[in-house]
Amino acid sequence: MEKLDRKTGGSTPDIVEKNIEKLRELFPEVFTEGRIDFETLRETLGDHIDGRDERYSFTWSGKARARRLAQTPSTGTLRPCPEESVNWDTTQNLFIEGDNLEVLKLLQKSYHKKVKMIYIDPPYNTGNDFIYPDDFRDGIKNYMELTGQTDGEGRRLSTNAETSGRYHTDWLNMMYPRLRLARNLLRVDGVIFISIDDNESANLRKLCDEVFGEENFAADFVWEKKYTTSNNIEGVSSVHETILCYCRSSDELGSAINRLPYTKEARARYSNPDNDPRGDWMDVSYHGPKAPSERPNLNYVIVHPRTNEEIRPREKSWAYEESVFRKHVSEGRLYWGKDFTYREPRLKKFLSEMSGGIVPRTLLGNKAVGGTSNGRNDLRTIFQDNSGAIFDNPKPASLLRHLLAVGSCPDGIILDFFAGACTTAHAVLELPQEPGGNRKFIMVQLPEPCDEGSEAFKAGYGTIADIGKERIRRVIKRIESERAERADNSTGDLPGMAEERADLDLGFKVFKLDASNIRPWDADFDNLEPALFDAIENIKPDRTEADVLYELLLKYGLDLAVPIERREIAGKTVHIIGAGALIVCLAKDITLDVVEGIAALKEELKPEIMRVVFKDSGFKDDVVKTNAMQILHQAGVEDVKSL
Repeated sequence: MEKLDRKTGGSTPDIVEKNIEKLRELFPEVFTEGRIDFETLRETLGDHIDGRDERYSFTWSGKARARRLAQTPSTGTLRPCPEESVNWDTTQNLFIEGDNLEVLKLLQKSYHKKVKMIYIDPPYNTGNDFIYPDDFRDGIKNYMELTGQTDGEGRRLSTNAETSGRYHTDWLNMMYPRLRLARNLLRVDGVIFISIDDNESANLRKLCDEVFGEENFAADFVWEKKYTTSNNIEGVSSVHETILCYCRSSDELGSAINRLPYTKEARARYSNPDNDPRGDWMDVSYHGPKAPSERPNLNYVIVHPRTNEEIRPREKSWAYEESVFRKHVSEGRLYWGKDFTYREPRLKKFLSEMSGGIVPRTLLGNKAVGGTSNGRNDLRTIFQDNSGAIFDNPKPASLLRHLLAVGSCPDGIILDFFAGACTTAHAVLELPQEPGGNRKFIMVQLPEPCDEGSEAFKAGYGTIADIGKERIRRVIKRIESERAERADNSTGDLPGMAEERADLDLGFKVFKLDASNIRPWDADFDNLEPALFDAIENIKPDRTEADVLYELLLKYGLDLAVPIERREIAGKTVHIIGAGALIVCLAKDITLDVVEGIAALKEELKPEIMRVVFKDSGFKDDVVKTNAMQILHQAGVEDVKSL
């Protein structure tokens, strides 16, 4: 029976190895004795190689190391915390506490190309932001040390001051590997939004051009974060931030970016003063963007229907060719003003023909989507105190609801790996109240300690992650209370409202980043005897079956919210995951009756692929262990491993 170790699934995917496998599939001729022959690869790629010493590129000190950091597998795991969760057994929403670099690595198998939208509000690198060094050798050990969970080497969480000499470099080295890993998680029609200010906006644009591709740039949104001007400063008052938007693939731009529903104000622009049978309309200019000299084919004569005056375009050419103009005339689509008082025509645009809604605009006004003052009010309303004052410029839930309307879909997964105050989760929970909504969120937040002098710390919140989790709980309680109140006061169709409440996912599972539940083989001459005993009982003594189960989900690339059923077979607990995709039995003294019961599940559940995992020391004896393989193979189960 094959052991499940680092080589067979004991760590996250080796991205370098996967890339080499893809290269081998495309160009097998460039491999010699298992190595890449670069000269042959150059010849194969021909003119697509840029061999010049000077070329356009974006680079900085540490970039190569940051790239390798993204490709280094993680040996960590995510431990379930049902006691901190809400509706653990039914929810598909996730809150993960831990270093987002390691968490993104752990999610590579389970959520590869599954996320519809990513929103992040990373550190802006203003000099006061939380930055810490990523460790190339052991990210989990680095995380445990820096968050005070183990004794370290004196390294501590710190800010990135301009006096450091590596001001922009440190920020880029932090962002680069995280964005590379995040891209792998986006669906083909996925989209990412990144909030930033002027401090790093230019660098972030170049960074995203490299990671996501220049051709996949979708928009540079300008968010008016405050409406008032600061007169107590020198120079210019900054009242905006940038939200960069990139698509996973520009070929899917139409499905990646949604049109927005018509607002009351937009609909009010349409009317029907001439009782046109086609319904309400609005008139738009008949001019195009180019000068008549630039577009001679759009520089034709239009005759005024009342004065018979011959009209040619002046500063701008007509918007349509003459054949299209004649079609507009025949269809009665030209409007010359009441009583034909306009000198030039305008085109009727009918509301009934404007399918799909309004194209999103890059200008996000304070009054339309809210500003930082609204974000602060959101937190005060939720916490009923100043606990949220620890966030300097919190994003309002209304802004995130707008971005979700632009970039998500009703059944999509939304990821925020700089979750902070969890405004994204707040917005996701509110959006599914719309008919058909079933969005799911994944929040990732480092347990960054709250300052001991802050209101949040005084209120009992030790870390930023604690604040985020509590915000989600309170938003859920508020939604439940409001819905119950509407149901009690309603005179309408109560069964329909009950069905709406049942469909809404008001919960979240909490997971925490930790070292693997499985002891690694680490023997030398001095510790050989204890290492041999550890190899026999290789699951750490302080870990539960649930801990091991969720580590197996990550190793096998299964969704962390996949259903898990517990069954008793011949007196032993068997976990059935994903309707039979994975069967796990971690019991001791497993007999052939247990194995035969597991084999029978193949016929009962009929999964396309069924994988079975036992604890290596769990079998009653070696005879049972040997026969278990034969019994399961005869039942059609080929993938059988032990821990």
